[in-house]
Amino acid sequence: MKTRFLFPYWCRYLGFACIVFHIPIILFGKSFGFDPHNLPDEPGIFSPHHLFFIATSLLMLTGLVLVAFAKEKIEDEQIAQLRADSLQWAIYLNYLILITSLVFANQQDFKDILHLNLWIPLVFFYIRFRWVIFRLNRSAREEAI
Repeated sequence: MKTRFLFPYWCRYLGFACIVFHIPIILFGKSFGFDPHNLPDEPGIFSPHHLFFIATSLLMLTGLVLVAFAKEKIEDEQIAQLRADSLQWAIYLNYLILITSLVFANQQDFKDILHLNLWIPLVFFYIRFRWVIFRLNRSAREEAI
């Protein structure tokens, strides 16, 4: 994976800020009736409920992309290989979940399938990438002792 396409290291913190900022916005919106799971049947893409849904989804998605694709402090070939492997696993998992949910979904579940398809690859990629780095660091510490 080429590092020139990654965001700078500081973008990870901006991404976490977007993710954390997303939570109170959703809670605040639900208190005013903007529940993304119970949208009223309003025509058009510029209805307040639809705009709230798009804004909060973009905020969360932007945060996840920044966190997942920010450079490490030390970016070497091993980290690049771990990124590629984790991304491959995330895509496999995403399509497995997507195919399974499409088979068992009904007409009302398609928006939930969209959320899964947007967020699961990024979340799983980041979790697996961090887990593999954690295991490598732990094994390196054990070898040093």
